[in-house]
Amino acid sequence: MPTETPNAISSDSDILGNLERVRARIADACRDAARDPDSVHLLAVSKTKPASMIQDAISRGQRHFGENYLQDALPKIEAIGGAATWHFIGTIQSNKTRPIAEHFDWVHTVSSLKVAKRLNEQRPEGKPPLKIFIQVNVDDDPAKSGFHPDHLAETIQAITPFTRLELQGLMTLPTERSSISTQRKPFQQLRHLQQSHCVDHPELSMGMSRDLEAAILEGATWVRIGTDIFGTRETL
Repeated sequence: MPTETPNAISSDSDILGNLERVRARIADACRDAARDPDSVHLLAVSKTKPASMIQDAISRGQRHFGENYLQDALPKIEAIGGAATWHFIGTIQSNKTRPIAEHFDWVHTVSSLKVAKRLNEQRPEGKPPLKIFIQVNVDDDPAKSGFHPDHLAETIQAITPFTRLELQGLMTLPTERSSISTQRKPFQQLRHLQQSHCVDHPELSMGMSRDLEAAILEGATWVRIGTDIFGTRETL
């Protein structure tokens, strides 16, 4: 098991090789955790990348893609459509909830009741309920979004009646840590919160390129991987 953050993959061209390496890391981490590799889903974070690269990943068996920036994502969704399953994983501003509710299949970053309410009201009737994660700020970091762990029970209770939303579980984006032992702590906290407050919604969206092993050891069911699949990102 690695003890340091793996080096980012620099090539933007070898999508197949990159996907195979990431899938191998997931499989190795699942073996170390005595888990079935099929219990962990790979979310390829395609923010700032062109539709052509997403199409390349689709041709290599990847189906789930994460986008952070609405205006960057919408043209790609229009071009690719139902060949992919679209996950919104960025910060949500209130004035962006309608297009998110209309165009995405999953949202990982529900960090306020106001956003949840708007997504519920604006999800089109002809679409299935929007699958959502409640974002939890496990580090109580003022620079990060998410509900405080102490408010999780009342948040779930408030969101449960929203019939156009389908709660899947919890998500977190912890402060960066350097070793697996320290990386595991916030993921362990999120798992305990799920077991205490969210047992009927068992999905855990946690772990990225730098810490997916620690996340899988603590029960992640979705890992969000960008650079190690698509290469270095441009800044929008």
